[in-house]
Amino acid sequence: MILRSQLGQALRCFSSTPRVLAHVSHIGREPIKFPENVTLTPSPTALSITGPLGSTSVPLQPYMKIEFPEQNVVAVAVEDAEIKVQRQMWGTTRTLISNAITGISEGFSVPLYLVGVGYRVALEEDPRGTADGNTGKRLNMKLGYSHSVYVPIPPHIKAEVPSATKIILSCTDKHLLGLFAAKVRSYRKPEPYKGKGIFIGNEQIRIKSVKKK
Repeated sequence: MILRSQLGQALRCFSSTPRVLAHVSHIGREPIKFPENVTLTPSPTALSITGPLGSTSVPLQPYMKIEFPEQNVVAVAVEDAEIKVQRQMWGTTRTLISNAITGISEGFSVPLYLVGVGYRVALEEDPRGTADGNTGKRLNMKLGYSHSVYVPIPPHIKAEVPSATKIILSCTDKHLLGLFAAKVRSYRKPEPYKGKGIFIGNEQIRIKSVKKK
């Protein structure tokens, strides 16, 4: 039995079957198609992306590889997918590049809804102007407090108020858009008893029932 086991191990060691990578990023390995009006310029440290809405760049780690297998198609690869850090950054970098391409070519937008009696919002001129690096516009929100809530609009955000209870925020950077939307929401987070607050997109909350004594 011992000899048979040793023989089996020896045969496995000299097997001609090619080694298959056990760890592959399913997100990272997918190629990204980009429109013709978007230009990608790789460098050793970053991938520059230019489109109709502006330009941006995605930082690249030294082990990241950018390839163009077809026209208007970019692929992301790493030197060694068996290394955990490289495998993790593979998928992350691919997602960042995809989001940057979408942001520069189409942009991102998200609606916010003010739900509550007397809740309303208006887009107005900021008395402080652009002194703080903002756009000179601000949101004036009435959220059930004894005072109005003013939120200056940063330069990378475009805000629209199509109705007194709806805000539409737009940006070429998905991450920055999410941060500003979360900031606006934080002034009156949705509460679970009466369902009032500022809701982002299709956000829903579970309404809690109050037990009567």
